[in-house]
Amino acid sequence: MYGFEALTFNIHGGYLEAIVRGHRAGLLTTADYNNLCQCENLDDIKMHLSATKYGSYLQNEPSPLHTTTIVEKCTLKLVDDYKHMLCQATEPMSTFLEYIRYGHMIDNVVLIVTGTLHERDVQELLEKCHPLGMFDSIATLAVAQNMRELYRLVLVDTPLAPYFSECLTSEDLDDMNIEIMRNTLYKAYLEDFYKFCQKLGGATAEIMSDLLAFEADRRAVNITINSIGTELTREDRKKLYSNFGLLYPYGHEELAICEDIDQVRGVMEKYPPYQAIFSKMSYGESQMLDKAFYEEEVRRLCLAFEQQFHYAVFFAYMRLREQEIRNLMWISECVAQNQKSRIHDSVVYMF
Repeated sequence: MYGFEALTFNIHGGYLEAIVRGHRAGLLTTADYNNLCQCENLDDIKMHLSATKYGSYLQNEPSPLHTTTIVEKCTLKLVDDYKHMLCQATEPMSTFLEYIRYGHMIDNVVLIVTGTLHERDVQELLEKCHPLGMFDSIATLAVAQNMRELYRLVLVDTPLAPYFSECLTSEDLDDMNIEIMRNTLYKAYLEDFYKFCQKLGGATAEIMSDLLAFEADRRAVNITINSIGTELTREDRKKLYSNFGLLYPYGHEELAICEDIDQVRGVMEKYPPYQAIFSKMSYGESQMLDKAFYEEEVRRLCLAFEQQFHYAVFFAYMRLREQEIRNLMWISECVAQNQKSRIHDSVVYMF
């Protein structure tokens, strides 16, 4: 089924695979989360995290702490791990690691453009950008009035340039157009990443195909639910779905004509891997859907570590660390706002 990766993988990838498996061992366990859920204030959270990989990043932070500080420092740990791996990587692993950044770049572009539309200060917006998605000309995004300007003035020199071919219009940027731009860019990015992984072949292609197909299907469901009741036509909605995944192409045909959440549920329950996700929800409610998708994603990411000699472990580690940071943000917010009864609502356990 596979080629001879085992013979040659360790020449260039052995050291980094060992490093990333070591990082994975440092992810928080269920016992850690249970202890964090008992904390009375943010200083207690800092004290507990001091015994984890985040300890050195939080040790010099003075009281009183803020949730944003905890999230910022934990994200810094993620960025440092990523940069270390990228510095050590050779082709094609370095290109694979670069692809992991592109999603954050798209989010940062959308954040800056949306903030500028609502007349927010550019410096304040830059502080909110994810550090993995930063690029040299990001601050000049604020001058663009439509998609063509955005591309011509700023994005033509970034890795996102090829993904803009489908959203170059002269329409002015408004909230609806920006959201369509985000989803069009993500579609092009996921399809490009999928093709790159297929070219790599072997275990990397097999495992990444599954992970990216799940991501594409989740985005298709979210696009459908978010566009119900808007002016987005069925054809426009269908154009935003990625051209791969378990739902492609027949599931996309059905999702495109859904008018409410229960119809979406009816479509998804035809696909066995997604039956379990939708069985956790009552009819007519979508609040638990995000958590159910995150739990399924974490399960798949953890399975990526069960095989050796492939690049999917790097993608899986980055995603698991990002989920961990989301968990810590939720726990910190609940503790800071004295809403401890709601802590378990959004925490996704990993190990």
